[in-house]
Amino acid sequence: QVRLVESGGGSAQSGGALTLSCVESIGARPSICMGWFRQAPGKEREPVATIATGGRHTYYADSVKGRFSISQDTAKNTVSLRMTNLRPEDTAMYYCAADPEDSCMIVVVTGGRNFGDWGQGTQVTVSS
Repeated sequence: QVRLVESGGGSAQSGGALTLSCVESIGARPSICMGWFRQAPGKEREPVATIATGGRHTYYADSVKGRFSISQDTAKNTVSLRMTNLRPEDTAMYYCAADPEDSCMIVVVTGGRNFGDWGQGTQVTVSS
């Protein structure tokens, strides 16, 4: 069973930066889509950024374009989300997820609901 473990959440001031990391326990899958999703209180979970194996395909939500950057280290089975210029509206529980590579291509349509593997989440709180 795939296990995803997130780290790096915490608190930041508006305009600050945080980096989230997610380690996947199985690793070395030939093709995989990994992504970050977030859920704020009272809101539905939404995709933030996804990346397909080798960085061939990336997706960013409009609200984070130019501020967040997703990257993958296949040797360490890790996907990271660098978040800069944070805003209070970025406050949410952030989840790492993984699924076969094709899921990256349809995340805009599915919202990630089809992703099969999820981490426990890490809280990000941005104060103004």
